[in-house]
Amino acid sequence: QVQLVESGGGLVQPGGSLRLSCAASGTIFRIYDMGWYRQAPGKERELVASITRDGATNSAVSVKGRFRISRDNARRTVALEMNSLIPEDTAVYYCKADADTIWRPGDRSDYWGQGTQVTVSS
Repeated sequence: QVQLVESGGGLVQPGGSLRLSCAASGTIFRIYDMGWYRQAPGKERELVASITRDGATNSAVSVKGRFRISRDNARRTVALEMNSLIPEDTAVYYCKADADTIWRPGDRSDYWGQGTQVTVSS
């Protein structure tokens, strides 16, 4: 089916930057929307940013102007550049892809990565 693997998380000081990357693989027919979500301890998972196959983006108000999402359709990757990080950004970040497979083109499903930890602390 479809597998997503995130990378790039880690510990960073406030004001610092990180770049997360997510690579999709498997029997993919096409990937439609992709996005980054995050979940802090005791809180619900929330949308950070999303991007369509055509490159249209949307982001949460809390990260607007600080984070930038991008994708490479040929490489089947999506990235999240995070700048001016604050402690409130601390969370597990998950990659999501809306995709269908070569076995069932048109039958689209959401696929999730395992997550990567981002910790913003002095």
